[in-house]
This record gives sequence, C-alpha cells and structure tokens, in this order.
Amino acid sequence: MTRLSFSFVSLGAPLLLMLALVAVHQRQGRDRIQALPAALVGTGLIIGSAVGRRRHRARILSALRSSRHSSP
Repeated sequence: MTRLSFSFVSLGAPLLLMLALVAVHQRQGRDRIQALPAALVGTGLIIGSAVGRRRHRARILSALRSSRHSSP
C-alpha cells in the first residue's frame, strides 16, 4: 500500500465516529439507537489503536534499556 493509502485508513475510525455523531444529531427518538453501533466501533478502534501504540512503545523502550545494560 502507498503512504497515501495508510493516511486514509488512519482517518477511518475518527470519520466513523463523526458520522455516528451526525446521525445522532439528525435523528429523533428511538431512531438514534441506530447510530450506536458506528459510535461503538469507531470508539473501539481508536482505543485499540492507542493501547497498541502504548504497548509497542513500551516494548521498544524495554529493548533499548536491555541493550544498554547488556553492552559494555
């Protein structure tokens, strides 16, 4: 995939969340529930991405610290 494609994919979750918010704003009564799945999926993707980044950075930091201690 090209670098531009990755940019569009990374915008998917926030745009899904925005779409859900617009749908909630435009609908009335019980019809607002129909926007709930999109909001939950968008939120889940954003949180999952943040947790994954944090774990990845922690692994990199751990590897850097262990390589610093092992080399004289």
